[in-house]
Amino acid sequence: MKQYLRRKYDKTTQKRDRERMKKKLSPHIDENIQTFKQLYSIPENADVVLRTIHLPSIQKKAAIIFIKTISNTDLIDKDIIKPLQEEKDIEKQEELLNVSSLQVKTFVNDIADGINQGLTAIITDTHTEAFLAETANFAGRSIDKPETEKVVKGPKEAFNELVSTNISMVRKKIRDEKLVFEKSKISKRSENTIFIAYIKGVVDEDLLTKVKKRVNDLDVNMVQNLSLLEQYIEDRPFSILPTVLYTERPDRAAAFIQSGYIAILMDNSPDCLIAPATFWSFFHGPEDQYLRFFYGNFTRVLRIISLFVTLFTSAIYIALTNFHSEMIPPDLLLAIAATRERVPFPIIIEVLVMELAFELIREAGIRVPAPIGPTIGIVGALILGQAAVQANVVSPIIVIVVALGGLSSFVIGDISLNFAVRISRYFLMISAFLYGIYGLTAIFTMAVAYLVSIKSFGISYLAPLTPSYQPYSQTIFRGLLPHQLIRAGFLKLKDAQKKKGEQE
Repeated sequence: MKQYLRRKYDKTTQKRDRERMKKKLSPHIDENIQTFKQLYSIPENADVVLRTIHLPSIQKKAAIIFIKTISNTDLIDKDIIKPLQEEKDIEKQEELLNVSSLQVKTFVNDIADGINQGLTAIITDTHTEAFLAETANFAGRSIDKPETEKVVKGPKEAFNELVSTNISMVRKKIRDEKLVFEKSKISKRSENTIFIAYIKGVVDEDLLTKVKKRVNDLDVNMVQNLSLLEQYIEDRPFSILPTVLYTERPDRAAAFIQSGYIAILMDNSPDCLIAPATFWSFFHGPEDQYLRFFYGNFTRVLRIISLFVTLFTSAIYIALTNFHSEMIPPDLLLAIAATRERVPFPIIIEVLVMELAFELIREAGIRVPAPIGPTIGIVGALILGQAAVQANVVSPIIVIVVALGGLSSFVIGDISLNFAVRISRYFLMISAFLYGIYGLTAIFTMAVAYLVSIKSFGISYLAPLTPSYQPYSQTIFRGLLPHQLIRAGFLKLKDAQKKKGEQE
């Protein structure tokens, strides 16, 4: 009964708060003060400040409301409270304030939104309008180097958790008056805000409409960061393959925006989402354009080889030893048979045990403190591998096969594509164990058909390979920078012509 009454009381309180939020300010300041005290649970709420001051020149009372943990209190004291208390004729208070930005709001919910974003609300007696002064000062870390998208050649700065800093870094790279950062709220209770970045006159309006609709149609109470937002707006939530690109590099985000893509930025997120995303967006690395023509293409060839080695090495070994031993040279076949003589398990068990052990070592190396991470990786691999061979749990060649596939997976830099490839190889191993090369061929054919069927915000996942868009052909190889004068045709851009030197 008590729980029922408590829930009923909570619902009544929430309904009363919603009604209070929708109303306009009263001309009586005491009533407004009481409204905000109830709204912010003052004085129980320790970091919310509601201060009343006297305006001597007009003999009126004013109220200053702000959240001290996310506002610049020195700025408030110096440029808001002190000027308002001076003996001056201040019929228009906004002429006296020294802040960089000032907004005028009349509804309680608009004023509360501003306070929650670090602004300071100024309410005076007999007035039904409040001033919101720009005093936000959120705590955040400085600009650091990228953690997951490291490069040898090129910029060494990464996004941080402050969206204002992230926008500044993008604008530093794209100095174009057509660059737009459109603000939008995406949650009900927490009032989380995102910024949709694009170049007006270049981006496709239909694509922009799709992105906005998918974001604005969200019916959630809270979205804390872009990693969560990605899971709400992606095309196929149950797909193993990602359809929204994640990047922590401002230069990479700027390159995509210049090419006609749409970027999404948000507070509390040291990253940026790019839409739409094709398979090649994940395959291409952030350093490819900074390296010279041959060097950049060489790394791409290594990356595609590593992709196939990761996917097929263990699966092909299982298929050949189980079904197609005639394809193995006799000497090698005898060596494999000799090493497996004392191993009591079938090949599939050997491979799965070592694959899972490698995954455990990999995750342990990531999660443990940085100073001992490499040590755990090296020592764990050596000890586990050697001990498993000496105990006749696995054969020596299995250790080589699994290590080769595991090391190749590190070359795939994008974390989402990396996970997709690592998970996919287990399906390939099981199909190889059941049906040999025929099983591998069947699974690979189905995978290609599935890739062709995927779309990201209406764009084919394998574009521009299929459907083909010429002369644009940024797939495995890239062209010379002076010759990259056409933006991605599959985006249906308004302005497909690029300026010389723009990245892809």
